[in-house]
Amino acid sequence: MVRGKIEMKKIENATSRQVTFSKRRNGLLKKAYELSVLCDAQVSLIVFSQRGRLYEFSSSDMRNTIERYHKYTNDHETSNQDSEIYIQQLKEEASHMITKIELLEFHKRKLLGQELASCSLHELQEIDSELQKSLGEVRARKAQLFKEQLEKLKAKEKQLLEENVQLHQKNVLDPWRGSIDQQMKFRDIDLNL
Repeated sequence: MVRGKIEMKKIENATSRQVTFSKRRNGLLKKAYELSVLCDAQVSLIVFSQRGRLYEFSSSDMRNTIERYHKYTNDHETSNQDSEIYIQQLKEEASHMITKIELLEFHKRKLLGQELASCSLHELQEIDSELQKSLGEVRARKAQLFKEQLEKLKAKEKQLLEENVQLHQKNVLDPWRGSIDQQMKFRDIDLNL
């Protein structure tokens, strides 16, 4: 015989309800016992009937289990409250950062010459002085880079001239290298140096 699926609602007949309670309570107590034995779990079960009668099962001392339960829930509630406070702080910090970003973007748009219609004369003068200062810094950096590049090029030029002189001297000392015309040319150059 196949059982049909039972609809989950209160059983209206008091006798049927009591029979179902007894059977299911015994099955629940048996399952709690099996769980404690098979899995070495600390299991406690408390059931009150509709008439107020107490049914309980505990694999260890019921009071210790209840104290452990209270300690866990209190610790967990404290942990949840700490987490909620931390989350609230993060939300406030994020809100503050969003405001800062919006102000920086607004200031950037003004520096780029956008949304200037709402600016007063004083604000425009401040923007102008900031731009002049920034432009001065950019020009100073550019001049410094040009100067460094010029110094490198002068050093390279000096090195190449020295190498050129050494090559000319080598050709004058070794006459067999090159034609007579070239040797004469290099002698004239060396005499001029």
